[in-house]
Amino acid sequence: MTTRKAPSGRKASSSGKAPAHDLPLEIDAAGKGPLGMPPADFLRDYWQKRPLLIRNAFPGYSSPIAPEDLAGLACEDGVLARIIEHDRACDAWTVRQGPFAEEAFPAMPHQDWTLLVQDVDKWDPDIAGLLRHFGFLPRWRLDDIMVSFAAPGGSVGAHVDQYDVFLLQAHGHRRWTIDASVAMGGTEPPLDFRDDVDIKLLREFTPTHDRVLGPGDMLYLPPNVPHHGVAEDACLTFSVGMRAPSAAELLGDLADSLLADADDTLRYADPDLALPDDPAEIDDAAMARVVHALDLLRSDDPQRLGDWFGRFITLYRNGGEVAAPDGGDAPPRSRIEVEWDLEHGAGLHRHPYSRMAWRRSGDDAQLFVNGEAYAMPAADAAAIANAPVLGDAAYAALTPHARGCVLALLEAGHYQLVLEDDGDDDSDDGE
Repeated sequence: MTTRKAPSGRKASSSGKAPAHDLPLEIDAAGKGPLGMPPADFLRDYWQKRPLLIRNAFPGYSSPIAPEDLAGLACEDGVLARIIEHDRACDAWTVRQGPFAEEAFPAMPHQDWTLLVQDVDKWDPDIAGLLRHFGFLPRWRLDDIMVSFAAPGGSVGAHVDQYDVFLLQAHGHRRWTIDASVAMGGTEPPLDFRDDVDIKLLREFTPTHDRVLGPGDMLYLPPNVPHHGVAEDACLTFSVGMRAPSAAELLGDLADSLLADADDTLRYADPDLALPDDPAEIDDAAMARVVHALDLLRSDDPQRLGDWFGRFITLYRNGGEVAAPDGGDAPPRSRIEVEWDLEHGAGLHRHPYSRMAWRRSGDDAQLFVNGEAYAMPAADAAAIANAPVLGDAAYAALTPHARGCVLALLEAGHYQLVLEDDGDDDSDDGE
């Protein structure tokens, strides 16, 4: 283990508690749950503040997916996959995009390459089962589980992520070096990127900590913490990433939404116009009127803003589309038929790429599903958004209006009606 000390000189707080940078950056979670502490403590002390290496987050963990399974998935159409290779001799990096031909993998070298596959939780229910361990976070903040296979020496280089990430070691061993200087009371590290590679690699990287993770260990990294992972042997790493839209993305989408409904009668106006000192000057009074005109368009209505954000965030960075099933010449199943099937053991299984969230709206609520909004009572919206599968009891507990919305979602492809004899056991959470 190697450690570079950060600048010292910080004093204990007046409350007598140790300063934040004295909190441990490594703990053993055996018998204490994946975080090794109550979730509220983790959110208070570590979330978006400091990295944390959690030994035995998942003791005895065995990967539900094998490297050859991941390679096979990377050959499928519609799967987002990359191979990153590193030539150590000249420090050159090569990136190839999938899908890949099956014969590509037997020809790969024995070291210095990594296969990364996005959204594996959408394709494998055992991988998806891991997400329940992150229920202490808003569900709409969770993005996907990316799985990477790395041959010995495989890496994606020293980099930073713009979002929080949990890195679970699922198979083999990976050495992680990180720059935690800020968490230790030091200064911000340089974040300039190299201009000689096709991926965003740091020009400078001076790690403060060096650790090797084995199966079941997990590393949490807040945004913009420099880190570098290198495979000690052939290994699999599961990356649970967050959705964190940039301010520019938020503003751009909000502007598009406002413009779509803009009232053309809202215009720049100057009924208080005074004689200008210089007719060619755009003075402060004119700029104040410009701001007023923009404010008329922007609106501070929280319901309108919430409706926009719910639609936006359930579409943001969605790697797949949900489409109505192709039933051929067969007509859609009627409500009576669907409800009869539910009463006899069938279940409505949500599409893996169907994202749901809800928000209170006055006395009721809005259920947001992949950019669409459905008005219903808050209890119904919460029940639907939190249930990956709706069985008969859950469906029957909904109001008639909410049941109608569920059936509309079924027709649009957000659910699949799985009969009892056809259902798979989704109880395995991947541990």
